[in-house]
Amino acid sequence: MNAVYPVAKVIGLFPATWIGDRYGRKKVLYTGFALLPIGAAVQAAAQNTPMFIVAGFLIGFATSFLSQPSPILVTELAYPTHRATATALYNTCFYLGAVLAAWSTFGTFRLQSTWSWRIPSLLQQAIPAFQTAFVFWVPKSPRWLMANKKEEESRRILTKYHAGGDENSPLVEFELNEIAQALELEKASEHAPSYFELWNGCSVLSYYLALVLNTIGITAPAHQTLINGMLQIFNWIVAVCGGALLVDRVGRRSLFLVGTSGMLLSYIAWTVLNSEFAKTHDQRLGSAVLAFIFIYYFFYDISWTPLPVAYTAEIFPYTLRGRGMTINFVGTYFGLISGQFLNPIAMKDLSWRYYIVFCAILFVMVLAIYLWVPETKGRTLEEIAEVFDGPRSHLTAGAVDENSAKGSGKVPEVEFREDVATRG
Repeated sequence: MNAVYPVAKVIGLFPATWIGDRYGRKKVLYTGFALLPIGAAVQAAAQNTPMFIVAGFLIGFATSFLSQPSPILVTELAYPTHRATATALYNTCFYLGAVLAAWSTFGTFRLQSTWSWRIPSLLQQAIPAFQTAFVFWVPKSPRWLMANKKEEESRRILTKYHAGGDENSPLVEFELNEIAQALELEKASEHAPSYFELWNGCSVLSYYLALVLNTIGITAPAHQTLINGMLQIFNWIVAVCGGALLVDRVGRRSLFLVGTSGMLLSYIAWTVLNSEFAKTHDQRLGSAVLAFIFIYYFFYDISWTPLPVAYTAEIFPYTLRGRGMTINFVGTYFGLISGQFLNPIAMKDLSWRYYIVFCAILFVMVLAIYLWVPETKGRTLEEIAEVFDGPRSHLTAGAVDENSAKGSGKVPEVEFREDVATRG
């Protein structure tokens, strides 16, 4: 029953990618917002298991049309010096939804009727309904417009949102020229990047929290739902303050290394404590395991919550960005699908020993990041190609600073300033 959701998301990613590249990112969003209420309504009205499964499929399929283009659109619209933070913040919003879901189920689980799950099913449409009311005012992607021979519309958007309405801003000319050069270079390049396999986006968190809590003696539904609610609030705060807002200060590579190393050490401690609890049933050990669950999530939240989407969106050139994001999500959803089948069985049969598998996976991840994940901090989207493809992909740029932004003409170097976008 749970596996149908990620299965539907994988299926939905492919038409979402094609529509986004062919007709624009916003058309994909319109489709998703139109389909999602149908799935939510069917789920809330479900009378039997097959109807609930169909609803899960509809919701999964619809959300692919929201999750695939959204980070790309954020990346391509953001002001250059704000791009990494804005894109990293995007994925932390997952926890905002998780907070609402966790506390809505905590508030309804005591109901002795089907409304205990019908109410949360209806509430999952609340935020998308709010988003639907405002999506029509979201600008189109300047890069998509340039790729589809709509330079003037792209210029108007960049002028309004990146130059504070200054039609003579050299920043706009710089960005337009850089995008145009990048598109030409991408057309001339016939090779596919060799780093696709690195961005699977999957973590080791696809097993159920309830099953983990069962292994340390926390079995009461009230306690489990309360812990889940507190954990989601914790995750959201850490992901925003400790992850997304530090992306440009600390750098992607450093956050990946620190976060994944911390996850590994936390998982080792978690596994050892869990093994001792299984022998002694000492509740103090169970409390220590619970503490390390939060510590583990802290390191996960500062790295693997904000970065997979943000990093994936920026390392791919325009012509591959939609497909690259799809590969990222497909890897994530295949992990979720396999987890729905494997994790409950493994947790039941192996208990805490199953965690050793994830300790090994995390060790490999740390090595892979150290060896193959380069830093992209401080570069524009078009300049990032040089990190992966070498000097041949370098784009010559002109300069923009606070004083020259009102001037005209071509300048040899660009320095992006935080306040250019807000000047009138």
